[in-house]
Amino acid sequence: MPTSTLSSTSRRAALAAMTDTNGVDILVIGGGITGAGIALDAATRGLRVAIVEAQDWSAGTSSRSSRLVHGGLRYLYNLDFKLVAESLKERGLLLDRLAPHLVRAQPLLWPLKQRVIERAYSAVGVGLYDALAVIGNRRKIVPFQHHLSRDAALATFPDVRPDALIGAIRFYDARVDDARLVITLVRTAVRYGALAASRTEVVDLMRDGSGRVTGALVLDQETGTEAAIRAETTINATGAWTEKTQALAEADAGLRVLASKGAHIAVPRDRIHGSTGMFLRTEKSVLFIIPWPEFWLIGTTDTPWQEDLVHPVATVRDIDYLLDHANAVLSSNLTREDVIGTWAGLRPLLQPGTKDASATAKISREHTVTRVADGLISIAGGKLTTYRVMAEDAVDFALGSRAASLPSVTDRTPLVGATGLAALERLAPRIAATYSWDSARMEHLLGRYGSALDEVLALIGTDASLAQPLGAAPSYLRAEVAYAVTHEGALHLEDVLRHRVRLAFETRDRGLAAAPEIVDIMAPLLGWNDFQRERELESWRETAEARDAAEREETDAAATRRRLAAHDIVPVSAGR
Repeated sequence: MPTSTLSSTSRRAALAAMTDTNGVDILVIGGGITGAGIALDAATRGLRVAIVEAQDWSAGTSSRSSRLVHGGLRYLYNLDFKLVAESLKERGLLLDRLAPHLVRAQPLLWPLKQRVIERAYSAVGVGLYDALAVIGNRRKIVPFQHHLSRDAALATFPDVRPDALIGAIRFYDARVDDARLVITLVRTAVRYGALAASRTEVVDLMRDGSGRVTGALVLDQETGTEAAIRAETTINATGAWTEKTQALAEADAGLRVLASKGAHIAVPRDRIHGSTGMFLRTEKSVLFIIPWPEFWLIGTTDTPWQEDLVHPVATVRDIDYLLDHANAVLSSNLTREDVIGTWAGLRPLLQPGTKDASATAKISREHTVTRVADGLISIAGGKLTTYRVMAEDAVDFALGSRAASLPSVTDRTPLVGATGLAALERLAPRIAATYSWDSARMEHLLGRYGSALDEVLALIGTDASLAQPLGAAPSYLRAEVAYAVTHEGALHLEDVLRHRVRLAFETRDRGLAAAPEIVDIMAPLLGWNDFQRERELESWRETAEARDAAEREETDAAATRRRLAAHDIVPVSAGR
């Protein structure tokens, strides 16, 4: 069986294999959560699969989410029972079987302002939420709701404003590092035989004399060379880029997708005092305040987006919106100076036959699969939590009548790092003692790598210096940078900082202080010379400065102009 390793070497081998004369059964375009899920689903059915991504894995929406695996409590109040039940079942699978190392249960506090009516209907709603979760998973995966008095709520979350609630409900959802989930999905697909190549842009779709799509012409962004991938079926899973990709087929059919921006901010962990997360209903949607070890995540917004699809950015208006809504219930008095990181993603919302961008919050999050042309399928909509269902539907659609005899098995296929997790958790104290790590370090490592931690330890076995933390970012080990290159497919400094060692979003300087040490670790693994090392550093400095400038702008258009002033280390034309 192939290994799950993603590296520059495996990428070159995969590109050579997917562009050979044999072709593949399914070519997946798009390396976000949906495309990665499809690649895994197809590979575990025994199909020959290739997946390509124009940027780094998860570089689009799937690394810019609210980092939640949740049933969507707000959809329950829209009576969208089917979507909520489906989401809660998938949440349970991820927590219990598929990725228990990556997906962790997260308690949330829902502040109440009315003593009788709000508590009653909220209790019924959350109670139904809990019931649907038990029905979907046939047992309780997370604790049920618990009602708190005002004093108990303040003891649980001391920074809640006393005048902001009369009591609260504590309930559970789950959180996940979204980029790590995508990369782990790709790695798991590769373990089962999928061919995977990042930084590989589809520049055209190939068609035969009848107009049938027979594969794609791709550009290797690393070398500038073009090659053809022949495929029986091509699946477009490019999210906000759906219509751009469909246009390559020159067909009239296809999905219409509306891009909606969701902005988030991170503030230091010590700026908010609370032992749970928080769920707030707003005039437009909902707001989450979620604790992570080093910071609090606050999000999200929901605004129409009509600018560059590659680099959506948060504006000062987005930042102030999130701060204002958080400060309405918190006594922390958060200011712009407290913001250490921002990110913005584009939700690919299916259009119900209209381009009325003002109604983005009302559009259903359910997904749709459709045939764009003979040989070409598009899938869009949905959300991170339901990626597995979306993938199953897409592959079923591609197989047609064959799907009944070749059903999906991803509901019982653990992701890389899940198998053997319980045993490794028992070994954690011994491992920690060997390297003089504390329990927080072990929790961090197990939560990122699970049982694949033994691969990280193997790297340390070849170079003891890798067991040390990064000088300017001690939350991460030097080994995690090396592992990002040798096992997780990082090809550039930005790949590490944005999607693996995520300092781009978790530190005020966007990882600039740690960048030289990170480049020192990466350079020998990727064969960089002095010129290439400096080029990587300069590109990231330019990017960080451009993002700083963008966040000082009021409008999306002005912020985008600022962001695009920085040149990409690997130019990409997708979405432009």
